[in-house]
Amino acid sequence: MLTDEQRLDWLRLIRSENVGPRTFRALINQYGGASAALEALPDLARRSGRAALKVTSRAAAEKELAAAARLGIRFIAMGEPDYPKTLQAADTAPPLIGVRGSTEILSRPAVAMVGSRNASAAGLTFAERLSRQLGEFGYVIVSGLARGIDTRAHKATLASGTIAVLAGGQDRVYPPENEPLLLAIIENGGAVISEMPMGWEPRGRDFPRRNRIVSGLSYGVVVVEAARRSGSLITARFALEQGREVFAVPGSPLDPRAEGTNDLIRDGATLCAGLEHVTNVLEPLVAAGPKLDPDMGEPLHLLGTEELWDELDLPEIGRPAVGMVLPDAGLLDEAGDGDRIEIDLVSLLGPSPVPVDDLARQSGLSIRHVQMALLELEIAGRLERHGGNAVSLIATS
Repeated sequence: MLTDEQRLDWLRLIRSENVGPRTFRALINQYGGASAALEALPDLARRSGRAALKVTSRAAAEKELAAAARLGIRFIAMGEPDYPKTLQAADTAPPLIGVRGSTEILSRPAVAMVGSRNASAAGLTFAERLSRQLGEFGYVIVSGLARGIDTRAHKATLASGTIAVLAGGQDRVYPPENEPLLLAIIENGGAVISEMPMGWEPRGRDFPRRNRIVSGLSYGVVVVEAARRSGSLITARFALEQGREVFAVPGSPLDPRAEGTNDLIRDGATLCAGLEHVTNVLEPLVAAGPKLDPDMGEPLHLLGTEELWDELDLPEIGRPAVGMVLPDAGLLDEAGDGDRIEIDLVSLLGPSPVPVDDLARQSGLSIRHVQMALLELEIAGRLERHGGNAVSLIATS
């Protein structure tokens, strides 16, 4: 378990500018803890060419913690006992999740149910029936509290257990008319999860972020109705990237709401027409348990300081990092004799994702040097991280 001080530092770090889940993990790996990473951020920003970087203040984090506590929300950190193991296995898992309601339900096996907001009567009926059957079988139903399929799935499993994932802050329920449903979920032993700050109004780009948590919490995702280019297909894509099973309910080729699900089946998703089509596939996966991404390793805050440095082979805390690998910048060589190695790591990067190991091999630099350089690029807003420990360069305008 994190101490209160560590939890505050984690919240400050993840709320700071240009720090997402992967950047958070890279900073923790590099500096050994959130406190040290917070101290390093301003210098990282200067070295990356930014005049300033917004680092969340202690007062702002304390204010958010107090507002969350008033609503009965707990912040659970990755690696803590109550953090969902399935979500932890996803490489874009949020370091902190705000949970309102039951935490016990987070340890139970879950299936996501997603689909059209403007669903047909047949789609709503099927989603309700399958959700109820899965709940009776022992699965928790996860969805995004949206109109249509999401709403019907949550309502059908209030008694057996359901988890709603929000795109905005816990105090900014969307759509507003589903706030009574949210309260019913909590009152019936379910849970509501958000990674977003208190007071955050959900925007269009926040819904795909929510969707990766919906799939990450689950062993499988059932798509009931989905048009092409819909949010439900984004959830299915995240599920595939996370190694989850995707189930698609077939529909009439004359109904645009079935185009996406029919495409999923054509592309290899499991056809779902009843309970056994889901349970037969998921039972052995649930029995085996979630598999941690090998790139993630052990949650680092569970290690002691000595153990941490030994495992990561990092310099001592406070020692200046050796070298910036930015345009027109060199690196101290491994011997530390002051000779400059004129290598421009940026030239090895482009819009296509490249594994970090390949960058180290092609540049001839150690992983430690490469990771430090990538952090500087990331803090500058010039780097995007992808699954499989790969990175790409963001084009500058």
